[in-house]
Amino acid sequence: MTTAIKTKKLTFKQVESEWYDYHDTLKEISKLRESIMNPFDEEPDTNTGGGANSVRKPGDPTGNMATRLTRNKQLNHLNDIVDAIDQVYNALPDNYKQLVRLKYWSKNRQLTWDGIALELNVSKRQAMRWRNEIIQATVEVLGWR
Repeated sequence: MTTAIKTKKLTFKQVESEWYDYHDTLKEISKLRESIMNPFDEEPDTNTGGGANSVRKPGDPTGNMATRLTRNKQLNHLNDIVDAIDQVYNALPDNYKQLVRLKYWSKNRQLTWDGIALELNVSKRQAMRWRNEIIQATVEVLGWR
């Protein structure tokens, strides 16, 4: 029998903030991947005099890029978060998904819990319970505490 570890308040807030930032995180991943894949786009080659380092040795540029992508800790961390949110979201029933869209992903984040509950045709308390379940599921998938 497994016992659920009580989620820390700070962890709950952090995971909830990741739901709010989901779309921004996707953009950040895209930019980070681009900068890893094209690291030399920012700096032109200033070595015009030749020398021992001017001759490039043949190598495995594709393998090197794959290694840089898989070893980047920030990219891996952001991917883990997005994967966890995707996994939880895809497993949610439709009414929970609607709560996510209203609470975390809508452009108009001015809806209160009362407004969200009204949209979902449930009580405010029920909507907040759903939120708690969504965040707790995400904490478990991430393996955070």
